[in-house]
Amino acid sequence: MKPIILINAVGLTPRLLEHAPRLSAVAKAGWVANMPEVLPAVTCTAQATILTGQLPSAHGVVANGWLFRDTNEVRFWQQSNRLMQAEPVYATAKRRAKERGRHFEAAKLFWWFNQGADVEFSVTPKPWYGVDGNKAFGISSSPAGLEMAMSLERMYGRFPFPSFWGPTAGRKCTEWIAEAAGQVVFEWTPDLTLVYLPHLDYEPQRHGPSGCDMAKHVRELDDACAPLLDAATKAGADVWVVSEYGHCDVDTPVLPNRVLRATGLLSVRRGPFGEQLDLYDSRAVAVVDHQLAHVYVKDAADIPRVRDLLAPLEGVDRVLVGDERSAIGLDHERSGEIVLLAKPTAWFAYPFWLDDAAAPDYARAVAIHHKPGFDPCELFWDPKLFAPKLRAAKRLIQKKLGFRTIFDVVPLDPTLVRGSHGLAASDPRDRPVLIGHGPNPGESVPMTGVRDLLLNALDLQD
Repeated sequence: MKPIILINAVGLTPRLLEHAPRLSAVAKAGWVANMPEVLPAVTCTAQATILTGQLPSAHGVVANGWLFRDTNEVRFWQQSNRLMQAEPVYATAKRRAKERGRHFEAAKLFWWFNQGADVEFSVTPKPWYGVDGNKAFGISSSPAGLEMAMSLERMYGRFPFPSFWGPTAGRKCTEWIAEAAGQVVFEWTPDLTLVYLPHLDYEPQRHGPSGCDMAKHVRELDDACAPLLDAATKAGADVWVVSEYGHCDVDTPVLPNRVLRATGLLSVRRGPFGEQLDLYDSRAVAVVDHQLAHVYVKDAADIPRVRDLLAPLEGVDRVLVGDERSAIGLDHERSGEIVLLAKPTAWFAYPFWLDDAAAPDYARAVAIHHKPGFDPCELFWDPKLFAPKLRAAKRLIQKKLGFRTIFDVVPLDPTLVRGSHGLAASDPRDRPVLIGHGPNPGESVPMTGVRDLLLNALDLQD
């Protein structure tokens, strides 16, 4: 049985593969297929589907974030492996290997749902949070706590966290992850190694795929893969490649929470840090994630009213209520009572305030765990600011001097965003890509089929 390295090359599609000579060579040595998207076509949902072979209705990851009904909090980008309500492939493989008297080891590098995952080696982004509200960038790993993370950072330098997300997001983090993954493969050669490479997730969101040099960015991703592919060759491992979605051009932000606010269905608390959502007093709230929104409605009697308010909004394509959500695999208790799908050139923005002067303090910062919705504006420097990079440098100095400060450099204007994802692509060439080895499964493979293909290749089929 050959070890397998599964690269998650976010944003890579069959159309773009020709610009990646190394990954194209991997495809020629095996096979390449497209994968129809799971909805929503976003990171956490797609990864959970790939890992478990189930739809969101079974694994429960209905978006990158949702309303946690037990605490009445919106939480995005949670890392606990327990949030997946179906067994992931590495746990299935380990269980089956043990039943057959075999030893199986897995590594999970920067894929989501990493904390508590049943793997032998893991590395994941995990900042440090101080009791005074301060934050320091960092990564976490297992086994032995931080031992692996510290070893990798000694070899390749500190993980370039600002390039992972925010206005300076770019290629450096992908290069670091690929090099570090190559080292893990070289030293330990796990049976299955999962590697997340996010490079293609930045410029296509900022400017749309037609607004940036996609061929250049794909070549940069391909170049970054070189040390990992070299390590695979030395270890005698097969390389598989998946992606989660392709990007599309957008020109219409849709703001459902402002409609709910204006009609009295959404409530806020006014305070020293700007307006804050009051989810206990709100009768409806939209938790938005790219081109899909979960609308949570407290009282079932309000559902028709909320539906009728949001359905006519420019940019809204479909409105699914109750059992209708099963048509897209989102009939799960974590889903909103209403699910909104955007038109192909529209996307959903989270702002709920009616005056930018009253915006919450987190709105102008990179604050992925504070915002009650996904905010791609975090990829931009605010063009209204004079010298925003200088402002960020000033804030950094203030922080190092011990002052509490906010890196308030993010714009509030959603019209700056020109790219998104979340819907099914109209052309198969723009779907996520799947590259694998062994029996050819055909030109198209459902995302739920990846798990079984991997288990078959590992000789751990049911």
